[in-house]
Amino acid sequence: MNDSNISDKRHRVLSGTRTTGALHLGNYHGVLKNWLELQHRHQCFFFAADWHALTTEYENPAQIAAYTREVILDWLGAGVDPNLCTLFVQSAVPEHAELHVLLSMITPLSWLERVPTYKELRTQLKEKHLATYGFLGYPLLQAADILIYKPEFIPVGEDQVSHIELTREVARHFNHLYGKNLSKPLLQEPKALLTKTSKMPGLDGRKMSKSYHNTLGLREEPSQVKHKIKTMPTDPARIRRSDPGEPEKCPVWRFHQIYSTAETQEWVQVGCRSAGIGCIECKRPVIEAVLQEQTVIRDKALPYQKDPSLVSDILREGARVARQNARATLDEVKAAMGIVTL
Repeated sequence: MNDSNISDKRHRVLSGTRTTGALHLGNYHGVLKNWLELQHRHQCFFFAADWHALTTEYENPAQIAAYTREVILDWLGAGVDPNLCTLFVQSAVPEHAELHVLLSMITPLSWLERVPTYKELRTQLKEKHLATYGFLGYPLLQAADILIYKPEFIPVGEDQVSHIELTREVARHFNHLYGKNLSKPLLQEPKALLTKTSKMPGLDGRKMSKSYHNTLGLREEPSQVKHKIKTMPTDPARIRRSDPGEPEKCPVWRFHQIYSTAETQEWVQVGCRSAGIGCIECKRPVIEAVLQEQTVIRDKALPYQKDPSLVSDILREGARVARQNARATLDEVKAAMGIVTL
């Protein structure tokens, strides 16, 4: 569903980020910019999914807590406002895990095995030992993350729609088993809110991804950013400075399409094809624009970086609000299943 189909009425929206490392510009242009718009129009819950990070990093969990803090700093630097939305860490709300256990009792194994990303990730991460229940069951934990807040919309890319469909299927199954005598479904089926595909390329022209080692961090040191962009591959036809090139064959051109004005893009097109400019010269406007964007993000994050108690206060309050909402749903689920708390 496109965002244009949402009415002016504020809906509840939920989204999360796995904490496997600091965020990069691909995350900013593909996810966080969307969050910045949504937080002004809807009731948003955004969480750092540290349990989900464990599904692939369980052998090396020492960095997850640090990565979680870095992700929160990246959110705040990007402009996610704790006064407009609820920010929390997944593991600070144990109700997620309890609902996950209850839903696991009714979810057929075949539903999890057919999730497309399950096989895809096992292939991509074949160097890791992922024959675990945690990895197989992460889509169900994700379903619990969602259903416990009864959100109307989940902002996702097209590659994540199958997870929302599984969540809807689990909700229907639960409601069929335990909600026949209720006036309305106990677990609400969320709708996928399709987000624009990030146009941010990686340094090698592929999708920007930590697994490809082709990223620019949101708050990466300027000297590293300059070095990375200066050493980006360009059109292979431009072996010498005097060789003409073709911008469409150069990864740097895709950065110009995001960051450069029409005038600068025209300068690149003409200069590259005529060999009127060299590759280093072509990269300078990109370096300046990226550094300018990152400066704003670093400056916004700096107060929180200097005073970690500010982040702790935000997350503590976020967890309180999240747990209050999660507990209400969990109590309804347990009552419907006949589980009595003594």
